[in-house]
Amino acid sequence: MAGCFLPRAAGWFQLRRTTTLLTGTRFYRGTEPEPPTVKLQSDGIRRIILNNPQKRNALSLSMLESLRENLVTDVDSDDLRVIIISAKGPVFSSGHDLKELTSAQGREYHAKVFHTCAEVMTLIQDIPVPVVAMVNGVATAAGCQLVASCDIAVVTEKSTFATPGVNVGLFCSTPAVAIGRAVPRKVAMEMLLTGTPISAHDALLHGLVSKVVPEERLEEETLAIARRVCQASRPVVALGKATFQRQMAQGRDAAYATASKVMVDNLALSDGQEGIRAFIEKRKPVWSHKAEQAHD
Repeated sequence: MAGCFLPRAAGWFQLRRTTTLLTGTRFYRGTEPEPPTVKLQSDGIRRIILNNPQKRNALSLSMLESLRENLVTDVDSDDLRVIIISAKGPVFSSGHDLKELTSAQGREYHAKVFHTCAEVMTLIQDIPVPVVAMVNGVATAAGCQLVASCDIAVVTEKSTFATPGVNVGLFCSTPAVAIGRAVPRKVAMEMLLTGTPISAHDALLHGLVSKVVPEERLEEETLAIARRVCQASRPVVALGKATFQRQMAQGRDAAYATASKVMVDNLALSDGQEGIRAFIEKRKPVWSHKAEQAHD
């Protein structure tokens, strides 16, 4: 099976107005406005880059809509195994664009912003491939919500996380949905009630992020995780991710009932049986990456 190798040439990731960028099937040249996000894909790994550093990668409606499109495009393709969300500039994301939340925009527009944001956050958890946040900087409000919504988060030592909405008169109620499910209740409430940032190491301690690494190793460590995901069977990973999310919302007994049934379903997959045969025969498995049944 082809390994998940992501080109690491510096120019591949540089996003400059003077360069030509490929996102999806469109080319963006220096004379055109840059897209709010950039999508790049190679060998099973999709990179989605928040691309508005001038506005601190604020999750404007256009940014959210672009992010949503980048998440769902060809999401069921066998060629896609994992998604990495990162950002250009020193701020991962400062949260919603407050200029879109004034009275001049009106309630209908405000509702659309928060509905779209909720859709993006739930999509991250509902799509069949793992989503990894790669953070090198500040993540606040809905930006912190985005990190909390991802399956895995690899961050640098200088990264910080906060929900400062209370200090500008807009309590971070929607970020609290994701953050309150990622960290202990009292930690979440302190973040929400005071707006005080927490360090990367405190975020790791409380479960908001998965790993803290030196800045120079961020890409290496994130890609190592992505490549490991690529080595597994796509339908097995998809089944496991969906089941984890479902059983976490259930009580203990219901969760065991759900997980036990899924284990039986997993064994019925061709890749499930291939993995067991490979283990018994002391060889590497050869995955089909197809959700085909080995038996009824």
